[in-house]
Amino acid sequence: MSGHSKWATTKRHKAAVDAKRGKIFSAISKDLTLAAKDGGGDPTTNARLRMLIQKAKAANMPADNVDRAIKKGTGEIPGVIYEQLLYEGYGPGGIGIIVEVTTDNKNRAASDVRSTFTKNGGNLATPGALQFNFTKQGQFVISADKTSEDALMDVVLDAGAEDILNNGDHFEILCPISSFTAVSEALEKAGIEPDEAELAWIPNSETDITDPEIAKKIIKLTDALEALDDVQNVYSNENIDDSLLD
Repeated sequence: MSGHSKWATTKRHKAAVDAKRGKIFSAISKDLTLAAKDGGGDPTTNARLRMLIQKAKAANMPADNVDRAIKKGTGEIPGVIYEQLLYEGYGPGGIGIIVEVTTDNKNRAASDVRSTFTKNGGNLATPGALQFNFTKQGQFVISADKTSEDALMDVVLDAGAEDILNNGDHFEILCPISSFTAVSEALEKAGIEPDEAELAWIPNSETDITDPEIAKKIIKLTDALEALDDVQNVYSNENIDDSLLD
């Protein structure tokens, strides 16, 4: 199985943000707290928490920070009450954008997201206006040097994966949300560690961008959204050829 991957775009958007260690730690900490709140603080029975602990280790996040974030989620220590919010909007060229936010201040988050859209040539849409263009799925990204497509198919298809995209230097596995834990555990059992694993909004169709100026404006907007403290993830449906950004 093969197909176009959104990962190159996602990776490009996150590159500047990921250089800021404080932002990384904050985002992982929030995810750890929410994962522990939803599925418990034991990583042996909470696949998403287990994945996030691995992600924290890869980012060199101090173990004390990880432990504290988990205990906030389980209620063992008091912590900030986070809300998970979803914003939808349009960017330059009419592309659709979904913004996932985890915040302790809904008004601040809404104001920051709205002003970032406005300042960068976009605008917020009404709730639900764009969700039909996306499907929320489990997404696993695995470097091609870790495994082969045939090996992946043997491991994940029986666990509930719907598609495996071969993108040359990496594979992308997509699965229903209900199969995320099973696919995670199948990969772990096979000794294949994903480079990224998350529940992502995958576009059902893409908008081809051929104007380099529009392409640069889209990247500027998505980078600005990613940089906001309350923003966890940004997903969009544009298809940009990297040559437009040279």
